Amino acid sequence: MANRKRKGRDISGILVLDKPLHISSNRAVQIVKRLYGAIKAGHTGSLDPLASGVLPICLGHATKVSRYLLASDKTYQFTMKLGQTTTTGDMEGDIMCEKPAPNTDTIKIEELLAKFSGVIAQVPPMYSALKHNGRPLYALARAGKVVGRPTREVTIKSLSLLSKTSDSLTLQVRCTKGMYVRTLAEDLGEALGCGAHVTFLRRMSTGPFVLSQAISIEQLEACGKNFNQLDSMLHNLDLALQDYPVVACSNEQKSNLLFGRAVDFSGLMEQPLIRLNDERGKVFGLGKWKGYNKLAPVRIFE
Repeated sequence: MANRKRKGRDISGILVLDKPLHISSNRAVQIVKRLYGAIKAGHTGSLDPLASGVLPICLGHATKVSRYLLASDKTYQFTMKLGQTTTTGDMEGDIMCEKPAPNTDTIKIEELLAKFSGVIAQVPPMYSALKHNGRPLYALARAGKVVGRPTREVTIKSLSLLSKTSDSLTLQVRCTKGMYVRTLAEDLGEALGCGAHVTFLRRMSTGPFVLSQAISIEQLEACGKNFNQLDSMLHNLDLALQDYPVVACSNEQKSNLLFGRAVDFSGLMEQPLIRLNDERGKVFGLGKWKGYNKLAPVRIFE
């Protein structure tokens, strides 16, 4: 059978979407893909339907860097209601336990937050997309099942108090990948002796992408079929790789790397990943140090 040509625009770039509440990340990707008429699209780390904020969506060749954005640090602002625990750790779940919220002053709260900074251990929530024997944990949870989940180490790089009321705290956290805000809120609530759940969650940044860059779905829809205007909202894929060291490759070196061959590269430092730029300064892939003065390709974007 002859291969059918995939319909759509061969557009490449990264859109920083301000994902709205009440839609899944996959749904957001499909909306953006349709508005751009793109052949291919994917996100770089899902946000719950009850969370909003920064969701980088990769189009075309940019989907090849999505895995590297998955590993980026994230920043969130969230509000946790004190005195109530729920089955899901957020407002969507049923209330399991209620206790009076403690009258805790700001100094004691900041002392508690300091104890949760750095490397901490977390047990992933049942209502998550992690899989157990091939099934998502949330599917098991909805069926009334609870299974053991291994503890994971995550790093909280900063955790600060933004505001407080008699029964809520609003915090900002910067963390490594794999950290669950709902679990953090539950653990903080347990440490306060009253329990807690998340009532508001907004992602402020993912790697180099921040909320001030984010575009709403309404802004995209207002462009209609003006693809020049839509395309102007896209970021080049090398922005997602700006934290990696970079080397400039000659045309000959690039040609060899494109064919999967390691090349000689004097003065190369040992690095797990290295951004590969061509003679025009355009990124064309990622490489790695491979022995003395050898550069080997890891991922090619062309």
